[in-house]
Amino acid sequence: MKEDIETISLDSASWSQVACKDVMTKAQNAEDAQDAIFCSEDDNSLYFTYSGKSNILEVKELNYQVNMASQITWYENLAQMKMPWKSDPHSHVPIIQHLNLKVQSGQMLAIIGSTAGGKTSLLDVITCRDHGGKVTTGQIMINNKPCTPQLVKKCIAHVRQDDRLLPHLTVRETLLFIAKLRLPKFFSDSQRKKRVEDVIAELRLRQCANTRVGNEYLRGVSGGERRRVSIAVQLLWNPVDLTSIDKQTAEKEMESRERANTLANLFLENVKDFDDFLWKTTEGDNVANTLSKQRSHVNSAEAINMPHHSCDQLPGALKQFTILLRRQVSNDFRDLPTLLIHGFEALFMSLLIGFLYYGHEKTRLSIRDTTALLYMIGALIPFTVILDVIAKCHSERAMLYHDLEGGMYSVSPYFFAKILGELPEHCGFVIIYAVPIYWLSNLVPEVEHFLLNFLLVWLAVYSARAMALWMAALLPTLQLAAFFGNVIFTAFYMSGGFVISLKNLWTVPYWFSRISFLRWNFQGMMQIQFTDTTYEMPFGNFSFQIPGKLVIQSMDLDSHPLYMSYIVLTSTIGTFLFLYYLCLRFIKQKSTQDW
Repeated sequence: MKEDIETISLDSASWSQVACKDVMTKAQNAEDAQDAIFCSEDDNSLYFTYSGKSNILEVKELNYQVNMASQITWYENLAQMKMPWKSDPHSHVPIIQHLNLKVQSGQMLAIIGSTAGGKTSLLDVITCRDHGGKVTTGQIMINNKPCTPQLVKKCIAHVRQDDRLLPHLTVRETLLFIAKLRLPKFFSDSQRKKRVEDVIAELRLRQCANTRVGNEYLRGVSGGERRRVSIAVQLLWNPVDLTSIDKQTAEKEMESRERANTLANLFLENVKDFDDFLWKTTEGDNVANTLSKQRSHVNSAEAINMPHHSCDQLPGALKQFTILLRRQVSNDFRDLPTLLIHGFEALFMSLLIGFLYYGHEKTRLSIRDTTALLYMIGALIPFTVILDVIAKCHSERAMLYHDLEGGMYSVSPYFFAKILGELPEHCGFVIIYAVPIYWLSNLVPEVEHFLLNFLLVWLAVYSARAMALWMAALLPTLQLAAFFGNVIFTAFYMSGGFVISLKNLWTVPYWFSRISFLRWNFQGMMQIQFTDTTYEMPFGNFSFQIPGKLVIQSMDLDSHPLYMSYIVLTSTIGTFLFLYYLCLRFIKQKSTQDW
């Protein structure tokens, strides 16, 4: 019995010794495998799930100079009493010297440096957006070809430092609109949706796919998630398959599988004893089975064949317009607080002025009161519209600049989508403002006069909106645009024919009055209200009948017939919109953070 026990003990000891050796061997193998994964000398890059055509970016002996004078805006030079067109010959500073690098698709390359060390400048040079300097020597090659903007658009996706996204769209909606704009036109709707879902899964955005993107003022996704959305925007239109493992060669695919299997086995070995149900595995489950299931899912999915030069077959201008129009309307009407504030502002001003003149059903308003009322109706509300439109345009300016620079869409579709997309908001705003004030003030009650008056107010307010769009696109900062918009509006206001009679204006203000939309709006409303009206002027015990036309003549507002007011206001709107289009077309819409 004792011998048996000793034998058993020895056997157990020998078994334990063998087991310990086995465990140590496995641990050593695991450590070696871990070192092979993370510390490989042959390949120290990280491979992403990329299966498109392999691209190679190579920078050879790059020397780049930055023009420091161009980084200072013209208005900052004026503030320092310097002429903006004068250039300093010593303003070119070398910021990149003798740089060499080579990176290919699927690799991760980190560029580390101090602030103002040239990291952003290097990316701008590579993506052909170096507007503030010049390459003195060196070459940038993509697939052994000189780097050009057309080649960059096909091979490189550039994610900027700041997130430029519409805040009121959800993550999924943002990517769907980008897919419709940037994926080739032969893609079906199901293929576009599949690409979007693949990108969402790849960047682990499923939990927030239906959450608004948000910004610093609107609560939405977190900062890290918003950053991943910006990356997804660039990855989305890059013509690659984001759902499969790298398929450049069979050897690389097998190597990637082996590395993934080894890493996953190490992970499962460390967490298999935990009680967390997320890490529990059933018997027979392993990484190979999981990968095979994923591969079968990918293979069974709808295949997307990418023909040669597919990146050039983007949606046409009409398709871009319809997509941008839907995006504009969706983003604007999601901003419910702003819409409510604007509506309440219009209603409050309408009721305030209307109740001020209310209570004259039996006794008509005097000539002076009617004249002041008509001028206030056409002059007060356009000023608030100017400030609101300028602020909104500058909030979207950074995104617009990078969308246009990246070839997301062209200027013409955006211009028409912007104009038509904001029409419903403008119409609702004018209706809330113009309808109550007219009937509360006891103006001429005929429907025809009301409709003619409403159309004039609509055109005057839209003229202010069009002028604000022009100012916002012309000037680079919100402060400058608001200042000059205020200056022009004040000039129009003072020369509108109410503050001082038109016939008493000297030459310069008189010519301002010729183009003042406030003057033509005031003149038209005066003609509508006074042409067919007779006023009684008491004089002691007597009263005199004064035709309304004499009032118009005394204020020099009868120089043109009524229809000229509508023609001039329409022409003013067309002129401002044309200037707005030219600014979009020829002035880079940089925001203040891009200077």
